[in-house]
Amino acid sequence: MSTFPVVIHHNPDCGTSRNVLGIIQAAGYEPTVIEYLKDGWTRPQLLALFAAAGITAREALRIARSPAEEMGLTAPDVSESV
Repeated sequence: MSTFPVVIHHNPDCGTSRNVLGIIQAAGYEPTVIEYLKDGWTRPQLLALFAAAGITAREALRIARSPAEEMGLTAPDVSESV
């Protein structure tokens, strides 16, 4: 098995996240599991993840089953900078 490091930002209450973790483990990897709801995020971590994925914060924003729209985060005039 490769020594390629695998990291999963995991939400144990999310079925998709649990399925992905199971797939990773079934492939023979023992990933580093970061429970982001418990551990939180830093701005540099999020920016690095967006850059690695080639997306913006707005593109990463979950809309379905999320309060983002109610909070006004999806409005076109909302800046991506803090």
